[in-house]
Amino acid sequence: FKASYFGAEPSVVKVLADPESRRLLGAQIVGSDLAAVRIDVVATALAAKMTVDEAAQLDLTYTPPVGTLWNPLLVAMNLLLRRLDER
Repeated sequence: FKASYFGAEPSVVKVLADPESRRLLGAQIVGSDLAAVRIDVVATALAAKMTVDEAAQLDLTYTPPVGTLWNPLLVAMNLLLRRLDER
């Protein structure tokens, strides 16, 4: 989750949504200690009953010591959007 020059550790992000309503159902993040920060974003999106389309548009901060330029959570959501659109 960190920029490589800050000692990044590999992480895996999995995002789930209902294919019909496109509503976000949950996510799993395994990896660095920053997973808790990312999963809080998912918890907020779930509480707001967001669709993946809405959650993928969240404007999240870019701070090199704690995050990469491309937020892994948003990357995963955009990949899920592509899969949903292929259906």
